[in-house]
Amino acid sequence: MASADGTTIVFDRYGAGPAVVLVHGAFTGRAHPTLSAVAAALAPWFTVFNYDRRGRGDSGNTLPYAVSREIEDLMAVVGIAGGSAMVFGGPSGAGLALTAAAGNPKVTRLALWEPPYHVDASAPPVPADFAASLEALVTDGRRGDAVERFLVDAAAVPAGAVEAMRRDPSWPETEAVAHTLAYEAAVMGPGNALPTGRLAAVTAPTLVLTGGASPAWLVNAGLAVTAAIPGAVHRVLDGQTHNVPPEALTPELLEFFAA
Repeated sequence: MASADGTTIVFDRYGAGPAVVLVHGAFTGRAHPTLSAVAAALAPWFTVFNYDRRGRGDSGNTLPYAVSREIEDLMAVVGIAGGSAMVFGGPSGAGLALTAAAGNPKVTRLALWEPPYHVDASAPPVPADFAASLEALVTDGRRGDAVERFLVDAAAVPAGAVEAMRRDPSWPETEAVAHTLAYEAAVMGPGNALPTGRLAAVTAPTLVLTGGASPAWLVNAGLAVTAAIPGAVHRVLDGQTHNVPPEALTPELLEFFAA
């Protein structure tokens, strides 16, 4: 499938029924086991579209990057789905889904997993030039440093934990998508600040999910997003951390999308 600017966007289609589009967050694509498992689990009731965002997997990466182009990609998938669809996104994928849904009736229902806005002092501080700094590190060939900076500054992962990750055999796969981390920062906006005006323009029924064992700043972000979207509902998944497994996520999405 070609997006508005001609970029190839590759997706997998599952099942039959009302359309659901899944929007990935940082480091993941349609081959990632979490949302591919969610897609398969929803397939008996829905037609699920699980796509590679631009710059990942088998999709193209037309430059220069712009958030508006990512919205065009998502809406191109919605177009293939029939012109309207329910959408799930998480975590920075939630930010992209929210941006696309604002004032857009083609997004008919919206479910979000832990959108990572920074709404109080419990969140890690993110500099206003975060996207540009990540892009500069990748341009300089320091892909691993870009990954580390994203994890430490945006996700509050301890530096010692990142050092251990660098020694893991999967680290080269993580570095391979380092160029997309600036895209995530651009989607979330300067400082990951809550875009209250944009959220107020979301008219689709919205479900915001957070984990009961997730960091306080992510839970607080979920509460703030819920408060900013008219009629939005917040649910806590007891005992779940930010890395939520598909078996915890799927029942919530099934209930919400079937309503």
